[in-house]
Amino acid sequence: MITDFSKTINSCTDCKDKSCAAAILHPDELTQISQNSKETSFRKKDILVQAGSMTSNIIYLKSGLVKEYVTNPDNREQILQIVRKYTYLGLPSLFGDRVNHYSYAALTDVMVCYIDINVFNRLVRENGNFAYEILVSVSRDSLQNFHRFMSQSQKKVYGRVADAVIYFAKIIFEQDSFELPFTRQEFADLIGVSRESATRVLLKFEHEGLLSIQGRIITIKNPVMLDKISRNG
Repeated sequence: MITDFSKTINSCTDCKDKSCAAAILHPDELTQISQNSKETSFRKKDILVQAGSMTSNIIYLKSGLVKEYVTNPDNREQILQIVRKYTYLGLPSLFGDRVNHYSYAALTDVMVCYIDINVFNRLVRENGNFAYEILVSVSRDSLQNFHRFMSQSQKKVYGRVADAVIYFAKIIFEQDSFELPFTRQEFADLIGVSRESATRVLLKFEHEGLLSIQGRIITIKNPVMLDKISRNG
């Protein structure tokens, strides 16, 4: 995707939604980004990036939730992670082969900034503190996903569902009551089980008093027991 920045009017200096990395940039560096970025919005379910496309921009997620996923040969999605605001999308492609290996789709209405990849790359090379924060961000996400997938691969469906509920409560929403941002099928895709199995376990957890489920709103009622199921798998 090639973005025209000729009519950009963003002011990164005054932006209240800077990333930790952008917050340490000098005013003239923020001006460079302002002159080479464009803010735009997407509606829920819109595709932000399609796997296989070439990377010409870094996408900074200012608000909303996005799913990162791949599509298997049988056309089934494997959701890799849920991406929260204040995150850069496409960083692996920046340091890799410039091809997007993951797709990104909006789970909610989102606001993003497209940043010219050449400008972003130059800041990484010239500003060590900025580069360090970017490296920290990439490393943190990679380790978090690694541990989550390793844990998931060793657990049965009960442990996987418990893991997913805790993941949303602690990592994504940071509260015990939250609204699932997608369908039960996508919930199942996140943990690698069938929709029927995921639904059955959720209802069992509700019956046993671990959760309260109202539509897509899930409330953890017994975090100690849920954590025990998560740990024991």
